[in-house]
Amino acid sequence: MRSVRMRILVTLVVLAIVGIGGWQLLPAQGNKNKTITVGTTDAVTSLDPAGAYDAGSWALYNNVFQTLLTFEPGGVQPVPDAAQSCSFSDSTLRTYRCEVRDGITFPSGRTMTAEDVKYSFDRVKKINSDVGPASLFATLGSVTTGGKDVTFHLSSPDATFPFKLATGAGAIVDRDKYPADGLRTGTSVDGTGPYTLTSYTKDKRAVLRPNGHYKGALSGTGRPVDLRYYPDSAKLAAAYEAKRVDVATRTLPPAMVSKLSPSDPDQRVLESDSSETRNLYLNTRDKSPLHDVLVRRALAWLVNREQLASTVYDGTVEPLYSLIPTGLTGHTTSFFDSYPEQSVARAKALLAQAGVSTPVEFSFGYGIGHGAGAEEAAALKKQLETGGLFKVDVKGYEWTDFQKSWAAGKMDAWAVGWVADYPDPDTFGASLVGSGSVMSTGYSNKAVDHLLLNSQRYADRSQAEQDFRKVQTDVADDVPLIPLWQRTDYVLSSEEVVGAQYLTDSTGVFRLWSLGWL
Repeated sequence: MRSVRMRILVTLVVLAIVGIGGWQLLPAQGNKNKTITVGTTDAVTSLDPAGAYDAGSWALYNNVFQTLLTFEPGGVQPVPDAAQSCSFSDSTLRTYRCEVRDGITFPSGRTMTAEDVKYSFDRVKKINSDVGPASLFATLGSVTTGGKDVTFHLSSPDATFPFKLATGAGAIVDRDKYPADGLRTGTSVDGTGPYTLTSYTKDKRAVLRPNGHYKGALSGTGRPVDLRYYPDSAKLAAAYEAKRVDVATRTLPPAMVSKLSPSDPDQRVLESDSSETRNLYLNTRDKSPLHDVLVRRALAWLVNREQLASTVYDGTVEPLYSLIPTGLTGHTTSFFDSYPEQSVARAKALLAQAGVSTPVEFSFGYGIGHGAGAEEAAALKKQLETGGLFKVDVKGYEWTDFQKSWAAGKMDAWAVGWVADYPDPDTFGASLVGSGSVMSTGYSNKAVDHLLLNSQRYADRSQAEQDFRKVQTDVADDVPLIPLWQRTDYVLSSEEVVGAQYLTDSTGVFRLWSLGWL
């Protein structure tokens, strides 16, 4: 059971007022043009889909770009969006074909074609940004077109490929507006999503207006939205309490979340299970003091997740002992099985076996403003320095600098949250522990890579469970990361706002169009 259980069920009265048509909410027609202000701490790294692989950027992409496929709220299988239809055209799961929907137009007025789709995927792989999503398309060999059809030729069977098409990495751009071999700069976006970006100020504000030319999975677009970015959770909480934002999400301070009351008449408190996890990533490269696996195992013996969850997070997160979170196929407790409790004695013995002098000094980075990152870093420093075996140099980074620093291998350890790209355990596989992972730990294990590749050949995803279980056993042995906790999603909204229960879920889609007014 989670430490905090405050699930607020939306009443039938609210559902009757809101109404649901297909999977698009139909809020009351009153206040149609009134702007809904949404606050978040998830910053945008880049406005170009080829240059970002983070929750804040993808949240914006979900609303201003289209993908061939998308996810319905709570869905586990993608449905067509910019595509009219998509399917594997062979039994080997190596050829995937989509037909582009008719009548989709870019802001310039030019009609989206299959060539735009091919161009979008080709440039992601060609640009191959250090903090971009190219790694997500590791199995994509080539893309061809014919008429309205786009065909993806995969280098190996990949049943998860349709899921990847539905992520921010699959955002379709106008080939006349985005360079083929470099990231687009500036603050403009040329997408075909349910919203147009009319104004953007980095780390401050994104002004979104319904796209009257949108054509896709939704039966209609939403209300005007003013998306505001806050540098930390405390400032987001202050803005919500001062009623400067109508909706607050990702990420609220633990102290605030722990005191939320469902009986408060002035707000809606919405809680949902989440696949978001947070791990401590370790630099396994030769020059890092954490290169030796025995040193990394020693660290694993010193982490006390229960203490982190209860003190730093006020019981609003649940300790996590595995790579794959609770609720997804293949979840285990591999780290509990290998490191069931904090033990200085076992850590000391491993360091002696490694023949290293103590204290082992290493650097530890975290992102400033992302939840309780600073408090967590201080608590972890104290835990890891227990017994005088390690000396930890903690440093906070602005989010973009933080991403670039870990991508360049400039830190020995760093704590980062991971929001599932799609509702499948594969999103916790190659991206986090495969060779060349987006977390840039330098970790490479051929057995793990083989298991991850093999897991993708199962159209029935339950059949991949044994592969993922073995992966987690290997990861607990090699310790390229140490799982810390799994989050519960909280969204706060004023009493006048409806549809916030559909804003986020484990599909990874951020649905601003779901919001409306009573």
